[in-house]
Amino acid sequence: MTGGIDWTLFAMGALAGAAAAAAFFGGLAVGVRMALRRRRPMAVLLPSAAIRIALLLTFGWWVAGLGAVALAGFALAFMVLRVVLLATVRAGTGGEAKPWN
Repeated sequence: MTGGIDWTLFAMGALAGAAAAAAFFGGLAVGVRMALRRRRPMAVLLPSAAIRIALLLTFGWWVAGLGAVALAGFALAFMVLRVVLLATVRAGTGGEAKPWN
């Protein structure tokens, strides 16, 4: 018994995962920048997190409806983009995170 992978579905899931990760982390960056300018940052951070998480779960649920292969592509692309973005941001700060205060 051989199990074939539908590479088209995997690629669709990966593309969706990359788009979702870009939107998620882009929204995180915008939310943090806005929060740092506010006297009460939680008024920005909590709604931002709730919206980003809800959209990510909704999009992931939609991709999961396409099948397990698409969901695997989605998750893999999300995690790969997360690692790439973290490495890029850390390289821009000189390798170590600088204290915010």
